[in-house]
Amino acid sequence: MRVHFVGVSGTGMGALAALFRQSGHEVTGSDVAFDPPIGPALETAGVTCLRGYEASHLSEPRPDLVVVGNAIRKENPEALEALRLDLPRASMSSALRTHFLEGRRPFVVCGTHGKTTTSSMAAWLLEKAGTEPGFFIGGIPKNFGRGAQIGNTRRKLGSSGAGYSGRSPFVVEGDEYDAVYWHKEPKFLDYVGLAADDVVLVTSIEHDHIDIYPDEARYVAEFERLVAKVPEGGLLVIDARDPKVRAVAEKAKCRVVHTALDGDDTGPEPPTWLAAPVPIGDDGVQSFDVFVGGSSAGRFAMTSPGSHNVRNALMVIAACAEGFGIGFAELRAGLGSFTGVKRRQDLVAEPDGVRVYDDFAHHPTAVLETLRALRQKHPAGKLFAVFEPRSATACRALHQADYPPSFASADRVILAPLGRTNVPESERLDVDKLVADIGKKAQNAASVDDIVETLARESVAGDTIALLSNGAFGGIHTKLASALAARRA
Repeated sequence: MRVHFVGVSGTGMGALAALFRQSGHEVTGSDVAFDPPIGPALETAGVTCLRGYEASHLSEPRPDLVVVGNAIRKENPEALEALRLDLPRASMSSALRTHFLEGRRPFVVCGTHGKTTTSSMAAWLLEKAGTEPGFFIGGIPKNFGRGAQIGNTRRKLGSSGAGYSGRSPFVVEGDEYDAVYWHKEPKFLDYVGLAADDVVLVTSIEHDHIDIYPDEARYVAEFERLVAKVPEGGLLVIDARDPKVRAVAEKAKCRVVHTALDGDDTGPEPPTWLAAPVPIGDDGVQSFDVFVGGSSAGRFAMTSPGSHNVRNALMVIAACAEGFGIGFAELRAGLGSFTGVKRRQDLVAEPDGVRVYDDFAHHPTAVLETLRALRQKHPAGKLFAVFEPRSATACRALHQADYPPSFASADRVILAPLGRTNVPESERLDVDKLVADIGKKAQNAASVDDIVETLARESVAGDTIALLSNGAFGGIHTKLASALAARRA
């Protein structure tokens, strides 16, 4: 087929475009920008990238399928042209379901936080165990170098001998954001109910995406729909520390596996899977001991630090063991060789002895956990937190009171201007108030160039800088690395 993507530079859309290319289809995609890492990944995958939105992009030869991203409005010139020409069209999630998930065994990773890292871990552990999984992830797992893979649909699962024959696994990052303008439902609902033995993992539930879920009740209700859709023969793995996740899991008709860290309050039901984190070593390795039903399963280790990553890893280990029959030795080896995800605690440069990390964190909880993990990994030197409020939720005052404590691990905090200008003033995050509430260690900046100048002046060898944004952040990563390198010269 010839498949055209409208809004191809989104992480999910880019991954799906790559899947269609791997399947041998001709793929074109349009967007207003092609920033790293998605832009270069699209070119490497062989996707023809078209800058801007124009009706002519759907000219002869006409596409056999038009996939429309959820950031696209119905007034978009290409969306209108697809309707005028009566071309077959689909949302990202429905296209993935129809063309890649049917006939496979879905392993769907959902939750407010940690989806990308957790689904990347799951894909890698299944890969190392020999199951040759497919995957669809809204980021770039470093072990694979791409966000999507078809996998081997003919292989028997469970190389340890206790697996499931027939359909091969397909790991999906299940996003709760809506699918497309004509189908305003969560994407993750398209990914479950395809097989009698679906595996679904829920990391956390905390009100997010305020632009489409104005209150927490509506947000939680979508997770209830998700859980209720998992078939009786399926498996649901949850972090039992989260009371909202526990409450949602009560709606499940399938088997539910509870996981937790040692010392967690997990409510009335004790967790089957328990992890006890070990202090991070001098080499930055995060180790933890795993117990199943009270019996030791041994020590596991990974290069991604922080208790939040231990939680993610424990859920993946439980899902792979109980859902796919993978043995502990294989899971331990797989986790030990997991190298993380681009834009998740991603060390992108170390000019003049200053560590520069890129991270997607934008929700207060994600900011808190990311900075805490970096502080634990690098206890010496100052930790600079540079935050751009850019997402629809981060730019609003919803979490005004939650942000100040999330920066507790940082020695210096620099806040960029809001990344969106279309938020009504009465609803906007008050950056000046945020600076005042954080205290003397915080300041706001007028521009990216001002931030770079401040960091180049204040940082010294041995310091760590965390650049936190869910967008390109005005090219700050390259600008900062260049400024620090020039300072050394």
